[in-house]
Amino acid sequence: MSAGPAAAPLFHTHTHDGSTHTHVDPAALERLAPAEDLRIRGVVLPSGEQKDLWIHDGVLVEGPLPGARTLADGCWVMPGLVDAHNHIGLDAHGAVSAEEAEQQAVTESEAGTLLIRDAGSPADTHWIDEREDLPRIIRAGRHIARPKRYIRNYAAEVDPDDLVAEVDRQARAGDGWVKLVGDWIDRSQGDLAPLWPQDAARAAIERAHELGARVTAHCFSEEAPAQLVAAGIDGIEHGTGLTDETISEMAVRGVALVPTLVNIENFPSIAAAAEGKFPTYAAHMRHLHAHVGETIGKAVDAGVPVYAGTDAGGTVPHGLVSQEVRMLSEIGGPEFALGAASWRARKWLGGQELEIGDSADLLVLDADPRKDLSTLDNPHVVVLRGRVLLR
Repeated sequence: MSAGPAAAPLFHTHTHDGSTHTHVDPAALERLAPAEDLRIRGVVLPSGEQKDLWIHDGVLVEGPLPGARTLADGCWVMPGLVDAHNHIGLDAHGAVSAEEAEQQAVTESEAGTLLIRDAGSPADTHWIDEREDLPRIIRAGRHIARPKRYIRNYAAEVDPDDLVAEVDRQARAGDGWVKLVGDWIDRSQGDLAPLWPQDAARAAIERAHELGARVTAHCFSEEAPAQLVAAGIDGIEHGTGLTDETISEMAVRGVALVPTLVNIENFPSIAAAAEGKFPTYAAHMRHLHAHVGETIGKAVDAGVPVYAGTDAGGTVPHGLVSQEVRMLSEIGGPEFALGAASWRARKWLGGQELEIGDSADLLVLDADPRKDLSTLDNPHVVVLRGRVLLR
């Protein structure tokens, strides 16, 4: 499908009282086909049942609908993809412009990623919520780290005594999630080390829960996730250092894991760059990378809820969720990986699936993705909010 003619600016910014605000231009050209009643007949996942889907006014309804256009027949249909660890509005240097954030979001929606959990960003992307052609985003506010213990320009940096107050701020700024940096290289030790005393982490997590927010944390090492799971955290990102004991505790407590396998492939290059100054850290990162399949496999086998996330933003390109699915399938099989990037992830995040009354956010595929995951690389049709996304 081809895009339409050149569009008017899709947003404008202005500064008021020292703050910059971004607004969608209502006259901007939409990237969605006109709203119309639609019918799709195909095999619907995850049930595998062949049936008709009827779409009216952006949602799935009981059919038939007289006059509905048949969008596809003899296809496979699944709920839109989920990237549960993504950073819209972030690049390697920090916050990006609204124009760049828009392009990141466009790349995701065109790849069929229609629901994103933004796992920390210094940019305010709430203006995206006004755009019907861009993914739905569930935000975690800004990363929270200690001063000089994380990537420059990414995080709200606070000392442990101020962690509870900062969690309070980020919980109110986000959409039900808070993101801690659980560990990072400690240059005085020359290796990964936790950022937060366990009592400070526990108090911060309790405050987030009081506000109705869940907490997740970046964790590469062995020690940090063990401490944070014991402190009551709701999720672990990456999880390369999970021990058998921590995995068992996560399974009992239902603590989620988003392994970001696409990003973990960068560990060898990270280690190579650090070898000269921090050889212990470099060796640790290589070890974590070498055992990641075994580690995540143990988590899957133990029943830890595992979801797909790419860590897009920063240094990882956007639009790679189908690659993450393939890598997860090598650990848990195709159907497990598809659920981790679609229907199971949607339930976990409170998103909608393909039930009557749900928003019609879905992919139409030419082949059964349970047998051929490559069909996710180029969906036949992407439907977002009940309208066809023009690609």
